Amino acid sequence: MDDRPVIVVGTGPAGTRAAQRLVRAGLRPIVLDESDRQGGQIYRRQPPGFTRPAARLYGTEAGKATALHRDFEALLPDIDYRPGTTAWGVSGDVLLASRGSAVSELSFSAVIIASGATDRIMPCPGWTIPGVFSLGGAQIALKAQACAIGARPVFMGTGPLLYLVAWQYLKAGVPPVAVLDTSSYADRLRGLRQMAARPRVLANGLRYLADLRRAGVMLRTAIRPERIEDDGGTVGGIAWRTVRGTLQRAACDAVGVGYGLRSESQLADLLKCDFAFDSVSAQWAPVIDGFGRTSNRQVYLAGDGAVLRGADGAEAAGTLAACALLLDRDHPVAAAEIAALQQRVAVMDRFRQGLGRAFPWPAHLAGALPDETIVCRCENITAGEIRHAAQALDAPDINRAKALVRPGMGRCQGRMCGLAAAEILAHARGVPAEQVGRIRTAAPVKPLPLDSRIVP
Repeated sequence: MDDRPVIVVGTGPAGTRAAQRLVRAGLRPIVLDESDRQGGQIYRRQPPGFTRPAARLYGTEAGKATALHRDFEALLPDIDYRPGTTAWGVSGDVLLASRGSAVSELSFSAVIIASGATDRIMPCPGWTIPGVFSLGGAQIALKAQACAIGARPVFMGTGPLLYLVAWQYLKAGVPPVAVLDTSSYADRLRGLRQMAARPRVLANGLRYLADLRRAGVMLRTAIRPERIEDDGGTVGGIAWRTVRGTLQRAACDAVGVGYGLRSESQLADLLKCDFAFDSVSAQWAPVIDGFGRTSNRQVYLAGDGAVLRGADGAEAAGTLAACALLLDRDHPVAAAEIAALQQRVAVMDRFRQGLGRAFPWPAHLAGALPDETIVCRCENITAGEIRHAAQALDAPDINRAKALVRPGMGRCQGRMCGLAAAEILAHARGVPAEQVGRIRTAAPVKPLPLDSRIVP
């Protein structure tokens, strides 16, 4: 038997449930948490000294959040928990992780990656003005810092998170000026039957809409972003066009943007897992089987870092990935447990299909971006430069464009710009987005301090 440890990366719903199942089987995993406190993004905890009740922080999901936190704390005697630790590289079957400037080389027999997801961004003119945040960033401000991104914010994009964040701001006493959605009511109807697989979640979404409308928040659908307006170095307003092309504007002092989520899959890439284009989310994702196994027999994936199913789906997938690992080591796992988990995941998958129809990624916006629009913030690369790579320089894929004009070459390695840059390139070449590929990952996947050093 391989006596090297199992490593779990991430302590959101998927990572917590994976660790819990491994402990129940008698294993003692190393658990890496990039945050200082467990919970992930969806159930992010307040810093020490903050005292807002769970119901105010998590709304209708307060019970699930507190249960996840409580269950993780019960695991602490039986796991090697390493908070504030970032997994950023791989060397064979050694994971490289940092806490501050101290770098650890962690040899593993297997790794369960539960790295979650980040906001999916479609740039627009003015999105780099101070006062523009991702939806996730706006949510972190409320949860982890007890503050708002502005006194009169507008939230723009599409997807359930758009309305959840707007509703959370409303409940925190900061009613948004407007919620601007690129999807249409017709899109919602196309996804309604599949979203009804989770009636409670659907009902919550309808309640958020009703509360926002009752509070007088402007709700607009089928919009096309025009620009975020600069008022002396900060946000002064936002302009958009209606489905009929009419230009409209709202004054505001902050904007939160997000067009669904993108899986955080860079570690899986470094571990040489196979990827395929997922037509539901319109992005490349690691290939996994029904348990979370990847093409690398040492690597298992769970949660939104593999398939975007949300928090409840991540809990089931985390347990399922741990069960797969146990089965692969000849540990007994009851067939009834596997069947129940797979049934839960199937419901989440049906709901996911509905979300993909109801809130589609607005790929068409990429082709209409003005040439001067900044797409890659790290390297200050514009839409026009990416089009130049596509046409004059004949770059056939996004990695060739990256080598020629540098989109995705900066510190975030394409987390913010990669999907939009690929859409711009594909539109300029007249091909589907999947044909131009995805930005490949290089270590370190996150920035490191200059004085980083390996410690025993």
